[in-house]
Amino acid sequence: QVHLVESGGGLVQAGGSLRLSCAASGSIFNINGMGWYRQAPGKQRELVAGITTGGSTNYADSVKGRFTISRDNANNTVYLQMNSLKVEDTGVYYCYANLRLRTYWGQGTQVTVSS
Repeated sequence: QVHLVESGGGLVQAGGSLRLSCAASGSIFNINGMGWYRQAPGKQRELVAGITTGGSTNYADSVKGRFTISRDNANNTVYLQMNSLKVEDTGVYYCYANLRLRTYWGQGTQVTVSS
């Protein structure tokens, strides 16, 4: 069992920055990778960024060069630094943790980018 707690969402103007945090607890030694998805109103949930236990990262094309995912293994926390935010980045951001047999999700944090 893994419990994920997200923080850091909010309202920001276009061009601004936010940093999301996701703290994991529980069976963290079984986690293979973590990351973030987002869901905009009326759209499907999409992968934003992921990071493996080895530190390899992947990003959606729409956020490359603007978002950076990182992890603090000592504190079992994953971060998503979001710069140059655009209106289309608005949505609920969900942290996830992949284990061998299932994926756990956080409760989601709202990010709203105004024009």
